[in-house]
Amino acid sequence: MIGIIATIKVKDGQGAAFEAVFTRLAEKVRANEAGAKLYQLTKSRAEANTYRVLELYADQEALAAHGQTDYFKEIGREMGPHMDGRPQIEMLDTVG
Repeated sequence: MIGIIATIKVKDGQGAAFEAVFTRLAEKVRANEAGAKLYQLTKSRAEANTYRVLELYADQEALAAHGQTDYFKEIGREMGPHMDGRPQIEMLDTVG
């Protein structure tokens, strides 16, 4: 399996709006992507305006399919105005 931790910084005062948009995306992922085993937004307790998306995919094909969905592209554009820069992406491989 392939893991991803996406760190996303949002603009001051934009947290609630960002969360609302992301929730719509997560619902689509969970409903339509069998290969997405985990897709969870988390909020940092230590860093203001910082979110991390925890993602786990069955394989490279599931990860690639995720990024090509129309809803990922569309809702991703909606998140942009709330974000303070591009996400930082860390790719992981599962062990065991």
